[in-house]
Amino acid sequence: MTDDATTTDDGTTSESTVSDDVAQKLVVTGTPGTGKTTATEQLAGDTDAEIIHLNDAIREFGLYSERDAERDSLVTDLDAVREHLGEWRGILESHLAHHVDADRVVVLRCEPSELETRLRDRGDTAAKARENAESEALDVVLSEAVDQHGAEAVYEIDTTDREPSEVAVEIAAVRNGDREPDAGGVDFTGYLVG
Repeated sequence: MTDDATTTDDGTTSESTVSDDVAQKLVVTGTPGTGKTTATEQLAGDTDAEIIHLNDAIREFGLYSERDAERDSLVTDLDAVREHLGEWRGILESHLAHHVDADRVVVLRCEPSELETRLRDRGDTAAKARENAESEALDVVLSEAVDQHGAEAVYEIDTTDREPSEVAVEIAAVRNGDREPDAGGVDFTGYLVG
């Protein structure tokens, strides 16, 4: 935090506190269905940072190498993504965003049974929903984020039974440097044995 003294028109001094710790490049990632898009859309009106929905850019700019017919998904070309983004600034949202250089990484988490329900409700097949729920229980995205950025730059937020506006407030706290890193604080491994 930096305290800056400002002299007003009447000659008095007022102090304002400005955070030097605002992340210029914040990634919001997580297994599909954890609430990344919804939470970052909640942030859009409360921040001057550009919100970049990476999955939209991948489709719009052809940043993929092929289509996986079995999973009905695109195989993203991460080198093309990095080149397209260049020296980006703002809030980057996607289940792949943690593969990009960032100051801080928020990993949204969700209890796997709830995640499976969310995915089925939005039209995913039972197999795809189950695969993503198992990925969530195994901490796949979290592990990749920690491997890529180090535990000191990773922040978990559990979105289970939470309103997107609450999640957005926590994301803003991470961006503003008002929260400590906490990779590994969420544990859903019980889903795998239950």
